[in-house]
Amino acid sequence: MSQTPSATSFTDEEKQQRMNNDVEQPPISEKPAESAEPATAPAAVNPFHPSQFPDGGKDAYLCLLGGFCCLFCSFGWLNCLGVFQNYYQMNQLSEYSPSTIAWIASLEIFIMFLPGPIVGWVYDNHGPKYIIIFGTFMHVLGLMMTSLCTEFWQFILAQGICSPLGLNCIFQAGTATIPTWFFKKRGLAYGIMAAGSGLGGIIFPIMASHLIPEIGYGWTMRTFGFMILGLMCIAGLTVKSRLPPKPRPLQLKVFLEPFKDIKFVLLTISSFLFFMGLFIPINFIEVQAISDGMSFRLAGYLLAVLNAASIFGRIIPGALADKVGKFNMQALWCTVAGIIVLALGLPASGNAAYIAFAALYGFASGAYVSLLPAQMAAISKVEQIGVRVGVTFACVSFAGLVGNPIAGAIVDHNHGKYWGLNVFSGIMLLSGASLFLFTRMYVANWKLLARV
Repeated sequence: MSQTPSATSFTDEEKQQRMNNDVEQPPISEKPAESAEPATAPAAVNPFHPSQFPDGGKDAYLCLLGGFCCLFCSFGWLNCLGVFQNYYQMNQLSEYSPSTIAWIASLEIFIMFLPGPIVGWVYDNHGPKYIIIFGTFMHVLGLMMTSLCTEFWQFILAQGICSPLGLNCIFQAGTATIPTWFFKKRGLAYGIMAAGSGLGGIIFPIMASHLIPEIGYGWTMRTFGFMILGLMCIAGLTVKSRLPPKPRPLQLKVFLEPFKDIKFVLLTISSFLFFMGLFIPINFIEVQAISDGMSFRLAGYLLAVLNAASIFGRIIPGALADKVGKFNMQALWCTVAGIIVLALGLPASGNAAYIAFAALYGFASGAYVSLLPAQMAAISKVEQIGVRVGVTFACVSFAGLVGNPIAGAIVDHNHGKYWGLNVFSGIMLLSGASLFLFTRMYVANWKLLARV
């Protein structure tokens, strides 16, 4: 009898304890929910934030290797156009004037950069894979067809139109992908990638000078095509964007939108003026040196010297740009390039002078190629870089189209004298450099010692 009340009392206490546990249960279940929220926060980090750029690692460096190959095959090819200006004047197109022959190189520059906005849009929507495949096919096809050309109109179609349609795609794939991997070291990365164009400018002219006498013009062009095909296979396997494509409809406003940014407009106008004079020394240095008495064999190495120096001109200013500012470096070296043309290229008359001019101009002008995409990346969001670089180069393509023929016409007007050509080139280079300096001051809010 005495145990029953005790058992009953224990049961009531147990029930009360269970009731208390039920009341206290919700706060206990809420705490894990609150602690679970911070655990999911890192997944929401913006991939465009500077902290998310690896600035190194296997994938980043492989992409840099692929970008190097892209610039070797695209801008490196443009850097050797002077070889063909000289060869065509002496052989297949000897009945044409230098100004007329210069249209082949100018059209190649124009067609390379004009479709830039469309290619940039395709890159932003689908990534680099498809434009690399298309670009490789068109570039190699154009070179193979050029090896069969004998008439002026054939050179225009194959070398002036078909090949550069591929060059644009190859160039954009390299330059637009690198900034997705590098942020703090972006200037150096662009410099290393752009050094590929300098190396291409060394190898292509030397190969041409040795192979054309040995195996003929046709097989020399085919050899170039096979070599470019191999390098672009490497690029196709290594070039990829860290960020997924960001599809958007093809609308005119997409290409007009960058012009609302004053910094973009100033940078584009500066590039236009500088670009008009940039390729003139590259295209005419061999024929000018030969007209002053340099031997054909030694003149064939001038472009190699110029482009060898441009490798250092791409890497060193690019590396310094990460320390002292991209706009500062661009304004400085564009000014130096213009001064070199007027102070050394204009009065040059001997072998030593032409070799020194080739080396110094190659270094100074080489900085432009690596620094312009880095400048564009500095004033743009990462997802805008593809279209913006494309729009800028589409604008400057018109300068590339008319620059060389104007220079050739000046030579014709001066009865084969090249001093007017150098004056025109130097003035255009200094005009672009002056506007680059103005752009630098605007970006820096008119602060003289700012690192921009």
